[in-house]
Amino acid sequence: MFICTVRANTLKFFALIAVSLAVLCAIVLAIPEYTPVTTKAVAAEAEKYNYEKIKTVDDVIEFLEQFGWQVEATPLDEVEIKIPAEFDKVMNSYNELQKNQGLDLSKYRGKTVKRYTFRITNYPDYNGEVMANVIVYKKKVIGGDICTADVTGFICGFGGMSKAK
Repeated sequence: MFICTVRANTLKFFALIAVSLAVLCAIVLAIPEYTPVTTKAVAAEAEKYNYEKIKTVDDVIEFLEQFGWQVEATPLDEVEIKIPAEFDKVMNSYNELQKNQGLDLSKYRGKTVKRYTFRITNYPDYNGEVMANVIVYKKKVIGGDICTADVTGFICGFGGMSKAK
């Protein structure tokens, strides 16, 4: 025959653990999902622009015009590139630029995409050559930048230098 005894202290201990777990579950369920303010602002800004239905060079030009850019009708470059499967320091930095404008290239690691490069004709307060790069995957803009090839040049998102800060 087997006899089991339970003391009052043991019952109190398990009751305390059960109540603690119930309170912890209630707290976890009551906490709202956290979304950083900057992400909300970027998402709201991105909703103003159409990133879809990019089939032709003219569609890319219309996409850039949404941001106020005027470009030459013929692209400087139209090439297929492969997004690296592993991001190095430079690619991580470039992807941060993309994230700041509501895009993320990490979702497209290892994919072959198309990059269009246009010369911008209306960039303010800059005398050098300014280019727009637009990266498209399956008729959708997934990344890109506004930049110069100068050594002392710049690179920023589609919104220009005012959006980069």
